Amino acid sequence: MKVYINSIRFNRSLVDGPGVRTVVFFQGCDIHCKGCQNPSSWNIEDGIPYDVEELVDLLKQKVINKKLTLSGGEPLLQKNAVIELIDKLPDFDIVLYTGHDLNEVPSEILQKINYIKTGAFVEELKTSTTPYVGSTNQNFMKVNHAKM
Repeated sequence: MKVYINSIRFNRSLVDGPGVRTVVFFQGCDIHCKGCQNPSSWNIEDGIPYDVEELVDLLKQKVINKKLTLSGGEPLLQKNAVIELIDKLPDFDIVLYTGHDLNEVPSEILQKINYIKTGAFVEELKTSTTPYVGSTNQNFMKVNHAKM
């Protein structure tokens, strides 16, 4: 299965979930938040195509601590690829960043990740003091204790 990626930041992020994390920025977004930090990710056709298996191999090689955040764009636009990716990384600590509400996230994703950030970015509610979120309307929570 193909997946479209905007960029990958290896083993460098301290703000996209607990610990030092690798962030995979998915290409394509259906929300287009005012003040978005990554508007270059909106058009899915501008992404770099990967085969999911190729992406899995790359992540297994380079993510030294197995801490991975899936961000965007909007990863749920490619939910089947997200499901395949997380299925092939069962020993990774995975955070999903989505602008959608929690009830819009497929249960087969929620059952296999460790944390989730939900809610669209609202520029008027921007915060730099609440960990792992961009605006105060967003929620960051642990969703799967068994995987820890």
